[in-house]
Amino acid sequence: TVFRYVDWIITVPLQMIEFYIILAACTTIAMGVFWRLFIGSVIMLVGGYLGEAGFINATLGFVIGMAGWIYILYEIFAGEAGKVSASDAPEAVQSGFATMRWIVTIGWAIYPIGYFVGYMAGGADANSLNMIYNIADVLNKIGFCLAIWAAADSTAKA
Repeated sequence: TVFRYVDWIITVPLQMIEFYIILAACTTIAMGVFWRLFIGSVIMLVGGYLGEAGFINATLGFVIGMAGWIYILYEIFAGEAGKVSASDAPEAVQSGFATMRWIVTIGWAIYPIGYFVGYMAGGADANSLNMIYNIADVLNKIGFCLAIWAAADSTAKA
């Protein structure tokens, strides 16, 4: 659990920062977007870690983690980040941003499902849960990078 969260506390905020960077590269966007995405990711991870590691009740950790994730989803769909992407960004950036936010919505859904099954429903042992999380990490992180690469490549060719 500890090593997984050490990885996530580095990589997940970086992924959220990429939402900000991809927009800032092509339009003016408030620094508040950066901080909202960063804080949402930290809340999500700290809640999950505290619940998984047994520092707080697993259900409370789940609720805190879900609150952070929902906050991120709000920002990238209906918040300032989503609005700027829809209105001001070039088509390639809009496409990359849309792909990234669907990864955060669908791909990241694996994590709370795994958390629920493993820590609240008692349906997965530690090895199975780690395998699920590792597969999700590979798919989500590579997908995120490919979305950014495709947007950058399309923008460079335009």
